[in-house]
Amino acid sequence: MRAEDLDYDELLELVPESGMIRFAGQRALLIDAMAMGLLRKYLVENFGLTAARTVLTQFGFAHGWRVAEGLKSGFIWDSNDELHRAGTRIHTLQGLFRFELGGTDPLSKQGVILDSSYEAEQHLLHFGRSDAPMCWTISGLISGYISQTTGKDIYVLEDRCVSMGDACCHLFGRTREEWGDERADELRYFKPDRLKDCLDVSLVRVTETLKAAERKLRDRRRALVSLEPEVEEPSEIMIKSQAMRKLVDLARRVAKVDSTVLITGESGSGKERVAKLIHDQSTRSSGPFIAVNCGAITETLLESELFGHARGSFTGATHDRPGLFEAASGGTLLLDEVGEVSQGMQVKLLRAIQEREIRRVGENKTRKVDVRILAATNRDLALGITNGTFREDLYYRLKVVELKVPPLRERREDILPLARLQLASSAVWMKRKISGFSPITADQLLRYDWPGNVRELANAMERAAALAEGSRVELIDLPEEVRQAFPSPVAITGGVQSLEAVEKEYILSALDLNGGNQTATAEQLQIGSATLYRKLKSYGMIGGDAATRKASKR
Repeated sequence: MRAEDLDYDELLELVPESGMIRFAGQRALLIDAMAMGLLRKYLVENFGLTAARTVLTQFGFAHGWRVAEGLKSGFIWDSNDELHRAGTRIHTLQGLFRFELGGTDPLSKQGVILDSSYEAEQHLLHFGRSDAPMCWTISGLISGYISQTTGKDIYVLEDRCVSMGDACCHLFGRTREEWGDERADELRYFKPDRLKDCLDVSLVRVTETLKAAERKLRDRRRALVSLEPEVEEPSEIMIKSQAMRKLVDLARRVAKVDSTVLITGESGSGKERVAKLIHDQSTRSSGPFIAVNCGAITETLLESELFGHARGSFTGATHDRPGLFEAASGGTLLLDEVGEVSQGMQVKLLRAIQEREIRRVGENKTRKVDVRILAATNRDLALGITNGTFREDLYYRLKVVELKVPPLRERREDILPLARLQLASSAVWMKRKISGFSPITADQLLRYDWPGNVRELANAMERAAALAEGSRVELIDLPEEVRQAFPSPVAITGGVQSLEAVEKEYILSALDLNGGNQTATAEQLQIGSATLYRKLKSYGMIGGDAATRKASKR
């Protein structure tokens, strides 16, 4: 067969029953030029020009190579030159471009002139006039086709392009040796390792974009909940209280160095948020942040989860799998609930942290890892050393710096800002318009001790957002244990409160809790209504009037 014998009607095969399309014996897809243009636009905007050009050039090369393979195996050619020239007609029939007369071989001294390049057309549509040739896919396509048919590595490059304002696109095909150093930078786009380098850079760019989006989201949340101006919110950590200010300041300082940090505190107090803050403020912020709950995984599975395993190392290990130490390379690994780890695993953890290398389950060789280790626990590890449940050497290896997260009851200044933030977050998620709390609700939130800390507060705010009937959260929308909370007796300057003062405060709190309903309050206090009335009158609470009651408190 000769190149001139190729006929579109014979090359194109439609199978309506199955929806299959075949072109030159290979399955084909109909994708309009605009879709390819939008793909190009997406790649450039999200990964940059360098990565986009690399992807499209190598995609074109693979496409051209496959077309040549299909033609070579599907037809008997008069000569290899005919197969080589067939590419001219095939590419034209595919609608990619049209070869102009006066030079149809990219390997000729004159090169080849293209007309109607879809790629130049789409680049002009989405980006406007360019400063450099833009037919990246087409250059790769012709390169791949010629390389397959000639058995040589041929690289086709442009020197004129319609996207630059030229009347036509002009391309030359040469071997790497023939190109020499003239256009060495452009030849790098054909190298497979170039793609990895470009995508690594692009991933950093994407990560930075995501971090910027997170900052915008936090700014929006601040506006939604009208937080006090002096309240900062790094990684959603409220630092209005003095205790949290000290903690966050220390976390920021230790973030700048790669020291191992032990974060301690009660369950739900926000240890993982502190760990995330350290990661975000560190030089590893562009790398991954991975948290693993060591207490939720059995010892045998934990070793595989952390260090990975080799194929066949145990039942179900059908392929090699890297562990979290490797997955967190270049970033941070948080070992949450590290106090739950068995002593056998403690030995392996100690070695991995000290030597900065791991050994997959079922392998004999060690692998170097580049990861920062943070650990968190709600246990007293020092007591664990005394009891013999935790290794002393691992304890001191983890506790290079210790950050103690105070419970929510010890930083009451943070309760309302945190509650507003969590409420706004839940309201946005549920698509509800809730502006805040009624005064009595806000007061009740401060009365409760929050044994479950920030996690319990978040759950309570989710419930409140779901149940609120109006634009504000009312007392009835809070969980029962929060509604029933009364203030604990507290010491005052010079001593403790008198029994009479405590009784007064307790009665007024109960009245507040019942919305001023004296009958319900008397029943709960197990006293008569007349007795309650007399006490309120002695407090200056005529009829239990709310405004007078507040004035009396002041």
